[in-house]
Amino acid sequence: MDSVKIALAQIDPTVGDFAGNTRKILEFAERAQSLAADLVIFPELAVCGYWPADLLDKQSFVERAGQALAEVRAWTREPGRPAVLCGGVLPVDASFAGKRIQNVAVLMQRGEQTAVQGKTLLPFYDVFDEQRYFEPATEQHLVLVWTAGGQVPIAITVCEDAWNDKGFWPRRMYAVDPIERLMEQWDAQPAYLRAQPRVIVNLSASPFWQGKRAVRREMLGALAQRHGALVAMANQVGGNDSLIFDGSSVAVGPDGHEIAQAKSFAEDLVVFDTDATPQTQEREHPKTPDPHDFEAKATWDALVLGTRDYVHKCGFRTALVGLSGGIDSALVAAIAVVALGAANVMGVGMPSGYSSEGSKNDARELAIRLGIRFEMLPIHPAYEAQMQILEPLFAGTEFGLAEENVQSRLRGVTLMALSNKFGALVLTTGNKSEMCVGYCTLYGDMVGALAVLGDVMKTRVYELARYANREREVIPRATIAKPPSAELRPEQKDTDSLPPYDVLDPILEAYVERYFSAEQIATEQKVEVELVRQILKLVERSEYKRQQAAPVLKVTKKSFGIGRRFPIAVKVEV
Repeated sequence: MDSVKIALAQIDPTVGDFAGNTRKILEFAERAQSLAADLVIFPELAVCGYWPADLLDKQSFVERAGQALAEVRAWTREPGRPAVLCGGVLPVDASFAGKRIQNVAVLMQRGEQTAVQGKTLLPFYDVFDEQRYFEPATEQHLVLVWTAGGQVPIAITVCEDAWNDKGFWPRRMYAVDPIERLMEQWDAQPAYLRAQPRVIVNLSASPFWQGKRAVRREMLGALAQRHGALVAMANQVGGNDSLIFDGSSVAVGPDGHEIAQAKSFAEDLVVFDTDATPQTQEREHPKTPDPHDFEAKATWDALVLGTRDYVHKCGFRTALVGLSGGIDSALVAAIAVVALGAANVMGVGMPSGYSSEGSKNDARELAIRLGIRFEMLPIHPAYEAQMQILEPLFAGTEFGLAEENVQSRLRGVTLMALSNKFGALVLTTGNKSEMCVGYCTLYGDMVGALAVLGDVMKTRVYELARYANREREVIPRATIAKPPSAELRPEQKDTDSLPPYDVLDPILEAYVERYFSAEQIATEQKVEVELVRQILKLVERSEYKRQQAAPVLKVTKKSFGIGRRFPIAVKVEV
């Protein structure tokens, strides 16, 4: 029996950067060659990056994807180079009705394109909308990898094609199981091929959410055991807009145990033999513990990676954070420093007449501890000038929300002026709890290019702040300890308008992420149903704000943005 030495090349592509992505693919392929790999596997849509969205409707985009694959194919021509299995986009026969392109895995060896496997199962839920662009494959075929010892069969799948195992999922999304089809073909092969160890490979662009790695790993293990096969997945890593890909590429043996494991939230290359055991795997880097259930670490790493890639892939190097002295802005600044470096982050304090001395001191202290530039630009003179302009119309009215929001919007104007002048992206500091109930100001604290904490509930913000302080006190203790407040009126506290966050957040999570009814939430959370309804009304009334918000880094199963689609002008009973 012949074995195959396989490399899982976990890369971080940039959408549309064909030259850069191809260069990265070839660099990893050369590293795999240096480790004597027979086959190197790259993620789904590796040549163009995932997710290209409507770029796929451009013929020039598809043509450039084909040219990138041709360049990789040419690289394999030289003797001694490994075969390359790479994700990309190829046209399909346009003589029949249907989409004009397929999401494909292309096997290239010895200068030839020896196999193309299209993706069969095209997801259309949450952030996915692949049926909008791709024609599904209707057939699966085993392919042969050429090695020094002969030809070895493998079964190729693309991401979702491995996520429909009837033995694992209580309710399947699709009627067809591509892997089951492939295993039936395996059983029909000539005896000499049938005797080879079963190998299933999967090219993935599987986005991260809290708990996803554990589910994915359990699913792949169950798949391996059910079919008596080695299962290897090469997953994309990196941030592309709202989506964060954790990598965590893995190979599991027929008994469900790991043979190889790549890093999470970083590019990596792991090489293993198809007849290997966990003790004989080879790595470029020693394996480090990365427990799947450590959600604070995983969420922190995801936010750091998502922030870094968003800023850099948008062509920027520096970021601005408005520092109020509160915990949200402190956490965003701490994440930005790890993502971009202290020299590339600027904190701006913009106190009004209602900002406490403690908050101003906390903002300054945070900047010192992070080692970032900090500027204090009081907005009170601008606020007084604005109030003078509005006085003829505001005369005789009480101080209220309008006056509060003027302060927030003046801060937005200040940050955007600095952004324009110095070419730095503004990171918004609002959390998911605030976005849920509309406790945020359009064109004010919502101003910015990226909502770093837009998928992090307030209670989780405190958990992440404690994680940020795990080695030293980065975020001042006073910032964490004080009651949260927008400080837009005297003695203001968040609890003036909202229940305590330990009561509010579970209600919001149940409604926004799990779509529970008011009655279900009241029963589950043991709270009054009228309180629940009041909160849910706030959620429904704030949809117009969320649809004007900056892109949100997705770290839960249901985040605001492309994965949650609701109308604005609607009457909903809660």
